[in-house]
Order: sequence, then C-alpha cells, then structure tokens
Amino acid sequence: MDISDIRVRLVKKDGSKLKAVASMTIDGCFVVHDIKIVEGEQGCFIAMPNRKTMDGEYKDIVHPLNSETREMMKNLILAEYEKAQQEEQE
Repeated sequence: MDISDIRVRLVKKDGSKLKAVASMTIDGCFVVHDIKIVEGEQGCFIAMPNRKTMDGEYKDIVHPLNSETREMMKNLILAEYEKAQQEEQE
C-alpha cells in the first residue's frame, strides 16, 4: 500500500482538542477524508472518520485492519501535521 498524498487543514479554535483534519490518498486511487488529529494526554493521535450510532456510541466508518497499518498512517499523518504547523509559523 502506498500513501500517495496527505493534506492537512489546521483547525484554529482556542481550547479545542481538535487540532487539524486530514485527507489521505491511497495508491493514487482511493481517498479518505475527515481524519481528525486530536490532542490527547500523551500527545496527538488520529481518529478515523466515524459516525454516531443510535445507542450513542461512535463507530469508525473506515479504518485499518491491523496495528502496523494504523501506526504507519498515524506517523505519516502526524508528520504532515507538524509540517503544516511549521509552515503556519513562518
């Protein structure tokens, strides 16, 4: 699997844990929008697109099937997030 493009849009809301929203293109032919970058107690993490179920729980609409793929996606997306933050500060 080749992550061919990642785009990050920073979110500017004071006090919000949501820091950015990303889109990721896979193999140049499949895109996943609305990947959230969230500030947690142990640093930033990604939250895949999800929806609220009738019982009030949130379920991912799309997600990696194994931890290795999730970790790879997280690292690539957070690296792009850091680049976007640096570009904004310049």
